Amino acid sequence: MLKFNKKFVDIGKEKIAYLEEGEGKEILLLIHGNMSSSVHYLPMIERLKNQYKIIAPDLRGFGDSTYNNAFNSIHELADDVILFLKKLGIDKAYVAGWSTGGAVAQVMAAKAPDVVKKIVLIESCSPKGYPVFKKDEKNQIILGKVYESKQEMAKDPVQIAPAVATIENKNFDFMDYLWNVAIYTAGNKPTPEDNKIYIEETFKERCLVDTDWALTTFNITNEPGFQTQGDGLVDKIVAPILIIWGEKDITVNKYMFDETARIFSKAAKIVNPDSGHSPLVDIPDKLSKDIADFCK
Repeated sequence: MLKFNKKFVDIGKEKIAYLEEGEGKEILLLIHGNMSSSVHYLPMIERLKNQYKIIAPDLRGFGDSTYNNAFNSIHELADDVILFLKKLGIDKAYVAGWSTGGAVAQVMAAKAPDVVKKIVLIESCSPKGYPVFKKDEKNQIILGKVYESKQEMAKDPVQIAPAVATIENKNFDFMDYLWNVAIYTAGNKPTPEDNKIYIEETFKERCLVDTDWALTTFNITNEPGFQTQGDGLVDKIVAPILIIWGEKDITVNKYMFDETARIFSKAAKIVNPDSGHSPLVDIPDKLSKDIADFCK
């Protein structure tokens, strides 16, 4: 069974919970995705703690971090993490971001290029965001038609409202079903004991609507997206990038991977044929080695 002990640091407007392991000289910062927390990184932490000092925060509104202020953008989460590192006295770090955490890592690399040495994007959100499309009367996606506001999007009958209700009601069976059909698509699963811990961490999330709105309005490119025109922040990223994607990932699909690879055309790329949206569970040995090799 997974074991962990979270620490806390006050960044002013919020208190950030985090895991800290390892005695290495180099810092490896791990940023989790939506419907998760730092705890989901424990398989990687166990494998990499002898090589790095690993810091894995819970983002605002996730895990055991506070949620004193709602947010509307990925930029706000990135600002939290940059301030978090400053509070810990960390001036340089390798940064890996999983899913939504990949978007946070991208903004960090643009806003704090002197802090971020390299970034690893693990099944990451595209630099042009992750759109939530409107649904018709039969709950089918209306491709290209997006919600006009966070409040309207919160009522989405397929992707948003059911997930919010599942978290609020702590419906373990349905959440387990969601992870099985959307995340563990490569046929691998955590042990029942670890799965329970992961889902209990998921139930701590209070900011699902904020996060989904932040993802659908995220666009740091110089191109128009489904929801917003890009802000061009991508031009400020100078850190080397590694993109890791699994062919069995249906949450971040091939189109999104190809889009990320096109925009970050100079990035190194690794495609794993036997992994889905959670290589942390599917291929933790290979994932850890690939990250360590890239960060050398």
